Amino acid sequence: MRKSKRVILLLLLCAAVFSCCQSCAGSAGAAEAKPSPTGKTVRWPKQKLTMGEDGAPVLHVYVVEEEKVENMALESYVEGVLAGEMKNDWPLEALKAQAILARTFVLKFIQEKESRYPGAEISTDIEEAQAYDASAVNEKIRQAVRETRGLVLSCDGELPYAWFHAHSGGMTEYARAGLGWDQEEPAYTRPNKGTEPEKLNDAKENQQLQNAAAWEADFTAAEWTAACQKQGITVKPHAGSELLIGQRGESGRAVTLELDGQSVNAPELRLALGSTKMRSALLTSLKMQNGKIHMAGKGYGHGVGMSQWGAYGMAQNGKTAEQIIRHYFQNVEIAQVWE
Repeated sequence: MRKSKRVILLLLLCAAVFSCCQSCAGSAGAAEAKPSPTGKTVRWPKQKLTMGEDGAPVLHVYVVEEEKVENMALESYVEGVLAGEMKNDWPLEALKAQAILARTFVLKFIQEKESRYPGAEISTDIEEAQAYDASAVNEKIRQAVRETRGLVLSCDGELPYAWFHAHSGGMTEYARAGLGWDQEEPAYTRPNKGTEPEKLNDAKENQQLQNAAAWEADFTAAEWTAACQKQGITVKPHAGSELLIGQRGESGRAVTLELDGQSVNAPELRLALGSTKMRSALLTSLKMQNGKIHMAGKGYGHGVGMSQWGAYGMAQNGKTAEQIIRHYFQNVEIAQVWE
């Protein structure tokens, strides 16, 4: 009888251990769905925000299309940003990487700035913050945000600037060169190889990729003069003008351009000329042609931080959101500020 009891007890103990192991294995599998937070703390503007019942902030968002301030759960706002910044059918891990950057961006904005719209903490105005398109939110977008809920970047316990751009042109850049950053170079930015795919099978998507990879544009003398005047420099290009790339960054991006001996800041000039026309400062051609200034270049955007098409390429090759972020940023951790 005693022996039977011992056998029963042993069987019950084994069953309990097996059940516990199964439970732990199930939990580990669920955790693999999103990047692993470090558990380290990060300073974020919780005291400036209204917290919702679910433990996440509720934002006062100025919605440009409706011309009014709305109360919006921060995670819902991130969904709209993600759908505005990336195509909603892109690889999930690329979307998750962008979601982490978008969440970091909004918290950093609120920590340091005030919205231009009274009563709002942030807006859907791309000139102030990030792109936003609530109409493009689908289940894949919701999944990416859900699986990264509360996750942000942390560098030495502070929120970094979560910079990103469309296409690196093959190499990313330091902030001082790519953005004209006038402060000390952040610890997390670095020139790094772009990971963009060269070609995609889908014809429409491939055309979008190629449009981001290389570009050409012409500018009139009047456009150039007006753009330079925003830097307090008066130059009037003419047929005999000498146009040169001055200083270059680590990636080859133009830091300065020179016209007839006068130097202008290339990142600032790009914004003044129109960042959708002069798509990058990684120039492959710069010359006077038929009375206009002709430019050609590689990449789309300032080239600092994460390349969105690079994230696409890495995700396509099986990399996780965390691996994508760590490729494009150094000295960063992923921290969870709410669950």
